[in-house]
Amino acid sequence: MSSDHSEKGPKPYTKEYDRDGSEVESASGPQGEGPLKRQLKNRHIAMISIGGVIGTGLFVGTANSLAAGGPIGLLLGYTVMGSIVYSVMISLGEMVAFLPIPGGHIKLADRFGHRALSFAMGWNYWYNWTIVSELSAAALLIDYWSHEKVNNSAWVAICLVVVVTINMFGAGAYGEAEFIFASIKVITITGLIILGIVLDLGGGPNHDRIGFRYWIDPGPFTQYKGISGSKGQFLGWWAVMTQAAYSFIGTEIVAIAAGEAKNPRRNLPKAIRRVYIRILLFYIGGVIIIGLLVPSSDPRLSLNQSTAAGSPFVLAISNAGIKYLPSIINAALLTSAWSAASSDLYTSSRAIYGLAASGNAPKIFLKTSKSGLPYVAVIFCASFSLLAFMAVSENAGQVFNWFANMTSIAGMMTWFGICVTYIRFYKGMQYHGIDRKTLPYWTRFQPFPAWYGAFTTIIIVFFGGFEVFLKGGWNVATFVTTYLPFIGFFILWGASAAWYRTGLKTPEEMDFVSDLAQIEADEVDEPPPNNAWERFWAWLVSYFLA
Repeated sequence: MSSDHSEKGPKPYTKEYDRDGSEVESASGPQGEGPLKRQLKNRHIAMISIGGVIGTGLFVGTANSLAAGGPIGLLLGYTVMGSIVYSVMISLGEMVAFLPIPGGHIKLADRFGHRALSFAMGWNYWYNWTIVSELSAAALLIDYWSHEKVNNSAWVAICLVVVVTINMFGAGAYGEAEFIFASIKVITITGLIILGIVLDLGGGPNHDRIGFRYWIDPGPFTQYKGISGSKGQFLGWWAVMTQAAYSFIGTEIVAIAAGEAKNPRRNLPKAIRRVYIRILLFYIGGVIIIGLLVPSSDPRLSLNQSTAAGSPFVLAISNAGIKYLPSIINAALLTSAWSAASSDLYTSSRAIYGLAASGNAPKIFLKTSKSGLPYVAVIFCASFSLLAFMAVSENAGQVFNWFANMTSIAGMMTWFGICVTYIRFYKGMQYHGIDRKTLPYWTRFQPFPAWYGAFTTIIIVFFGGFEVFLKGGWNVATFVTTYLPFIGFFILWGASAAWYRTGLKTPEEMDFVSDLAQIEADEVDEPPPNNAWERFWAWLVSYFLA
């Protein structure tokens, strides 16, 4: 490995000091712009990584998946998609634990892949987390308790103020809020899985022992759109695949948080290392229980409810004759939507900060306050949250759903870009003779998981709109919202490549040295727990969450 790389590129890490002279960990932007302060603790990173996995897609979105694929189709779809997500996350984890720099995978794509790829990934990712806000979903969830039609604009405004306030207090406040929100989600899904087991074994008020009844009748698979034979069953499973992909979007947020994480080379590997446990426990475990509790032929699964009324768990609870729990679940869904909205703003603001750090966005987005808040980026991205007021209009809400579909496709294109970046990163490691086992985090079998992730995400997106090609299934809106972000990603990549007139970074050009010394110097010993509560969370994070 040549030493001349140490002189290349910006030096994004600098020492900062408080007024009393104590050192503060920070990650500075390029060209002397203000620093991002490292305020996210181990428990914050652990819960952010979990919060990106658990969302309304698991609580509510699985209803459509069960109706489309049946219990076995649902399980297979989420299992395959879980393997893809795991492949993406271990590839991302290896890079971001080695270089936890502001901008995450956006900046890493510029450093190891292609400046044009970084441009496409960055703006695609910014769009993914900016255009669609969960604030409108929060308003709909509040409507669950209202017996009269109310104006959602008031609820949207209240939620917007809370979300913006959390983010304007900086990464530390966001981390604490996400820690609370994610804790609620973990408790909720764990409780629902346990309750589901009890109900399946006949422990509900009606004492009906369900067992595997619904795997036999109406059957393990469904005939998608009434298409008979194995073709209909295959299409049902494929429909689950595309819907499951949308549920997993957001698992990569931990990479964006890396630039503001304390002791990132220790804490990030902990967050990544057991991601498969979270996938198996929460998603695979959850869909198994759902497939046992509710028949795929239940007409209530296809009502497209955005509240607790559309959750398969709630349908099972209602069938068992349990009261009041649906309202509790709806409250948990509300915190989930609030958490997602806060994460949307945090991630989009750091994404455009990363774009600016790579020279792909105006430098004004690198401006930060003395506390390390990229306030220009936050305010700019928060202005797009006003699109949530589209929920007030029923017709505009349909347009809003189209945007939501487009952002889901954009999220999968981000996964594709992460895998491509890792493949180039792996090639550079080989060229420079760096033993991957010396990295803070590494996994076996690479680069095959990265190739698997890149190939499968493209295939799923490409065939994601298959329904419009079925007889009588053509829909212009579905076609456009599925394939516009897919094609748009490559247009951004190609157009920026032509503009910058640069090619892929050769292994010789890749910089594996800059910033390492400062990253290692920023590592400090974790302070011991001060009380019983902190000792409990340290134990929980160490053994179960990280």
